[in-house]
Amino acid sequence: MPATRHLPTPESEDLIALTREIAAKELEPRASGAERSGTFPREVFTTLGRAGLLTLPYPEEFGGGAQPYEIYLQVLEEIGAAWASVGVGVSVHALSCFPLFGYGTDEQRARWLPDMLSGERLGAYCLSEAHAGSDPAAMRAKAVRDGDSYVLNGAKAWTTHGGKADFYTVMARTSDDGARGISCFHVPAGTPGLEFDEPEDKMGLTGSTTATVRFEDARIPAGNLIGGEGQGLSIALAGLDAGRLGIAAVATGLSQGALDTAVAYAKEREAFGKAIIDHQGLAFVLADMAAAIESARAMYLSAARLKDAGRPYGREASIAKLVATDNAMKVTTDAVQVLGGAGYTRDFPVERFMREAKVMQIFEGTNQIQRLVISRQL
Repeated sequence: MPATRHLPTPESEDLIALTREIAAKELEPRASGAERSGTFPREVFTTLGRAGLLTLPYPEEFGGGAQPYEIYLQVLEEIGAAWASVGVGVSVHALSCFPLFGYGTDEQRARWLPDMLSGERLGAYCLSEAHAGSDPAAMRAKAVRDGDSYVLNGAKAWTTHGGKADFYTVMARTSDDGARGISCFHVPAGTPGLEFDEPEDKMGLTGSTTATVRFEDARIPAGNLIGGEGQGLSIALAGLDAGRLGIAAVATGLSQGALDTAVAYAKEREAFGKAIIDHQGLAFVLADMAAAIESARAMYLSAARLKDAGRPYGREASIAKLVATDNAMKVTTDAVQVLGGAGYTRDFPVERFMREAKVMQIFEGTNQIQRLVISRQL
């Protein structure tokens, strides 16, 4: 059954209803086939953008939905429950828009944001490198000022939408001053010198293209610098707090989808003369799954309300990401167990859910990094 939500306004109730309708008509019927073939569903993001669902937390003046994070994340959870790859893509796109919205000039925002928020232009976020994942300050990709341009060289690993996006938000080194030597750039697709490796052959989220992005003397106008020189890492880290909440919401949706599948199967499958859901041992597994999902949902909503109130929420975002993704791994594994041998086949989606949950413990900061963030604030 869909999550029961306490929503503050009729508008937000309509938004959830619209999301569920699109998920049922446009996402769920296509998810399994696209994941099996590894097909990237670019047109789905255009559909979501035109429905106003792609970048809800941004202001209306730029084409956003002007929704609080508390509502945006619940929409994202509904998308993640239908198709996790799309949910992750929506979260990454919102993250890719954040630096321009938060640190760009009025002219930059007016020029780029409306198309970015409409779904006409899909974004990618280029921060990690092969040797600089959990430690982004160790990045080596460089941007060297040359007249009225910057010349970018280097490679960015694990880029969601790499080779498929219409713009790339790129962190690159503009000086050797450690963490203070990194800057942020807006790089349009089609820029000469912007190249892509073959997509990664992944365990899960195969409908979400992930590739290394390479810059070979890519010349970027100086006007594409977002914020000031040396401000890039602080911009990136500020965005990651919100990005972690996005992943927490998607992981919660994935868990809800796994529970719904497991409950439906347990009501139909019989053993020893009754539905297996009526056997206490299995019913308790389902109860634990439900409790884990509600805990994850409560955590991300609590952090979102702090963000909406303008209060610090970094620690709470790390807790939400940690709880939601660890719970997703447990819930999806238990869903496979509930279905027994059927759960290990591709006749049912739970084996895919389990594979998709694993990476959520890794990206947007590994769960070990989340524990480091939390413990440092204790």
